[in-house]
Amino acid sequence: MPTWTEPLAASASRLIGGPLGRHALVGRSLFWTPLRAVLLLAVVTLALGWLGKAPCLQQYTTESGSIELDWSADRQYVAMCYSDTIPLWGLEGTNVGSVPYRDPWIENEGKPDEKVRYVEYPVLTGFFQYVNGRLADGWTELAQTVPLMPTALTVVMYFNITAIWLAFAWLAVVWAVRAMRRTRPWDAALVAISPLVIVHAFTNWDTPAVAFATMGLLALARRRPVLAGVLLGIGGAFKFYPLLLLLPVLLVGLRRRELGQSVRTIVSTVVVWAAINAPIAILYPVGWWEFFRLNQTRHADPDSLYFIVSHLSGWPGFDGELADWQAPSVLNAVTAALFIVCCIAIAVLALRAPRTPRIASLAFLVVAAFLLVNKVWSPQYSLWLVPLAVLALPRWRLLLAWMLVDALVWVPRMFYFLGTAHKGVPEGYFFGAVLLRDAMVVMLCVLVVRSVLRPEEDPVRTAVGLDEDDPDWPPPPVPDPAPAPVPAAVTPSPTPRAELDTSRAR
Repeated sequence: MPTWTEPLAASASRLIGGPLGRHALVGRSLFWTPLRAVLLLAVVTLALGWLGKAPCLQQYTTESGSIELDWSADRQYVAMCYSDTIPLWGLEGTNVGSVPYRDPWIENEGKPDEKVRYVEYPVLTGFFQYVNGRLADGWTELAQTVPLMPTALTVVMYFNITAIWLAFAWLAVVWAVRAMRRTRPWDAALVAISPLVIVHAFTNWDTPAVAFATMGLLALARRRPVLAGVLLGIGGAFKFYPLLLLLPVLLVGLRRRELGQSVRTIVSTVVVWAAINAPIAILYPVGWWEFFRLNQTRHADPDSLYFIVSHLSGWPGFDGELADWQAPSVLNAVTAALFIVCCIAIAVLALRAPRTPRIASLAFLVVAAFLLVNKVWSPQYSLWLVPLAVLALPRWRLLLAWMLVDALVWVPRMFYFLGTAHKGVPEGYFFGAVLLRDAMVVMLCVLVVRSVLRPEEDPVRTAVGLDEDDPDWPPPPVPDPAPAPVPAAVTPSPTPRAELDTSRAR
């Protein structure tokens, strides 16, 4: 019962009468199961997230009588409703039906730095955008013939259709976390009501990748390693990060001496990812390579530690002054080296811990390390950590504090991009928020490491019993010992007839 074991739940329950009574009847409702309750919380949170983006969907009528999207006066920053789906609708050719990776678009057309560009996302995300664009076109055409059918600008319908699929993906995340926590079902409520969902569920196209990664962990929890690999491979074709979970899979398999299970997951992940990417890579190699090229040439993001140190100290960075098209090769090497060092440290922790670490704990550490040392931490990337943090460290007050701080980074970020000349905030506010966010993630990593080194303090192991090795990926059941052979029955020797006659006479 959360109101008996979680201080935050106990405090919040005072608003509705206090913790659950000792003699209360639980589980008698035929409809309101824990799963349906947390899914309802998620729907409410996602609705708030859509309302947060709604100011950027406003329309107005121009002097010529045409209807346009109202992003005037930097509305996307002032109202903090920015979403990549809206500008990329026209920028990447989704509005004209351009096929991803086949049809290019021109960046800075007519300027000296003009260059040919392609869709900059992994394969499934690119075609996810394309399909939603065609659905929006179909809706607009249908609305012209059906009088009572609600409609708006095609770009607005494109955002709404995309938001529906992104919302379903997050509901799948909540469902998967609930399915993995049979002994702590209400931990899924942290995923459902996360402030990061309100701010970033519709900022970019990350929730499908989070959904497939979390369902991959659920498949491992149900001892279906091949299915887990299939789900992780699909997730990796949406965004790169689900592929990072293969390292924890390998480490747990090595520690438990079940390398066969890990190999099945890793091989199936690679095969599925390659099967999805190969046709596009063969047909449109230049367009397919755009995602990798962009990540090589991209400079340090304002949300990264490298950018903050460089900007505040005047240090030109590892590569010095570079043009926009020049790749920061030294920075790329430094970030790769730091991530490899973090992975080695996590491997040492996994192999030398007193007990086999839970795969959720290792997964959180790997993804958090990747974000902390990477040159890019786009704000929606924090969604990657939400289910992993809940599975690895279900401490409600601590996790909600981190999620709230992480979500609030969005406020100074928007006003930082607005610029002080347009009544934005000075850069120090934004940099301070980023550093506070990073410090809280580091603190979560420290606590996860402590739970690995002290398994008796792990709340998940405590809930299921310390004798169970890993509820997130249970080892194979130990077969019952073979029963001892039953000795053959001794057949009594026949009694002579003379004795029987004598006994009857007596």
